[in-house]
Amino acid sequence: EAVALCDELGFNSIFVVTWNKGYTVYQSAIMDSLFGQSIIPDLEGRDPLQEVIEEAHKRDIKVFAWFEFGFSPSMGDPTGGHIIQKFPHWASKDKEGNITEKNGFQWMNAFHPEVQDFIQSLIIEVVEKYDVDGIQGDDRLPAMPSNGGYSDYTKELYASEHSGKMPPSYEKDYNWVKWRSGKLNQFLKNLVSDLRQMDEELIISMAPSIYEWSEENYLQDWPTWMNMGLVDLVIPQVYRYNIDAYNYELDKILEQQLGKVSSQAFVPGVLLQVSDYNPDEALLEQFIQSNRERGIDGEVFFYFEGIRKYPQLFKKYYLPKKPFPTY
Repeated sequence: EAVALCDELGFNSIFVVTWNKGYTVYQSAIMDSLFGQSIIPDLEGRDPLQEVIEEAHKRDIKVFAWFEFGFSPSMGDPTGGHIIQKFPHWASKDKEGNITEKNGFQWMNAFHPEVQDFIQSLIIEVVEKYDVDGIQGDDRLPAMPSNGGYSDYTKELYASEHSGKMPPSYEKDYNWVKWRSGKLNQFLKNLVSDLRQMDEELIISMAPSIYEWSEENYLQDWPTWMNMGLVDLVIPQVYRYNIDAYNYELDKILEQQLGKVSSQAFVPGVLLQVSDYNPDEALLEQFIQSNRERGIDGEVFFYFEGIRKYPQLFKKYYLPKKPFPTY
């Protein structure tokens, strides 16, 4: 029913949550072997990712496996949930030695090789096992809050590359931020290299926060990802509540942050629903019109439940359904 609605309104792609609160939303042999749970408990006996792929491909809609929680193992659980309970050394730590937390999410140590291998193995498992058109990371992949990075492992790694010096206690120290964001750039480079060897056609999509806030707060230096040619599609979260703020961020991205990358590789993320907020229809239409005035042919909406509220607006802009761009 959900895929049929997307088709009826003219959408040509769906980003399906495949990793959420420490569990997969597909049948995972890796999760089964590590934690004895092959899928998020609520969905036992089903395979939603496969169900969506089958329904979407019948309707010429592309499907991206969205690793929504990235390097976060839990939300609202100060222990870090079942993953950190089994592997305590996977936790990211703040200066006080607590599990890194930001905005209600707890975090794994994105610089630890075991954690990197674990997340990479899940992404590779999906690409091997399912006929997905692309994969997507967001503001948690590759990412880690800048108040993290103070675990023993990370401090020793930093010291080994800085003549024995410990990391600065000021978490937003410029060089300390750059060292950590550089490590995440390297993780993404290695991941993409492996994925491209597996499937040259796979679309690599990332939906980070707005730059430079993204790097200062979540170590996401995404203009560098674009310049390194790592990402086919970048969908910055231009989540704004009025048109002037939206246009300001949009122009900054187009004029300053894409570098030499084709603007076709940039699609803005538009906020459609958060808790009980939805933009009014006139504002939503202004967002779409601002994009078109700047030569941007589409947008990605967060998140699905909101699309039910604007059927006529979407039909106006998206029918007849456009083919998905090639990369």
